Amino acid sequence: MNPMTPSQIAARLQTHPGWRCEQNWLARDLQFEDFRGAWQFMSFVAACAEQADHHPNWYNVYNTVQIRLSSHDANGVTERDFSLVLQIDEYLTDAVFTDLDPTPIFTP
Repeated sequence: MNPMTPSQIAARLQTHPGWRCEQNWLARDLQFEDFRGAWQFMSFVAACAEQADHHPNWYNVYNTVQIRLSSHDANGVTERDFSLVLQIDEYLTDAVFTDLDPTPIFTP
């Protein structure tokens, strides 16, 4: 699987508000109502990731989740990452959350 070009990534991100590109990562920072909401989100993503054998890098403290997606074997963002983004976006349409400041707290 080949990594997408920066222009391909930018075009795809137009249909995924809240996501951004950071170096070779798709990134999103979320804040949920409470720890339970953050954990439920992470459990959902974990199940999707296991099914696809494609696992995110993430960080969680209380109600905050920072998620980073990249295809390590391709050394960049691929369609596989956008497949997981789509599943995450569908989950988030029903969840109570807010996007955090797009400035990352950490850089993976």
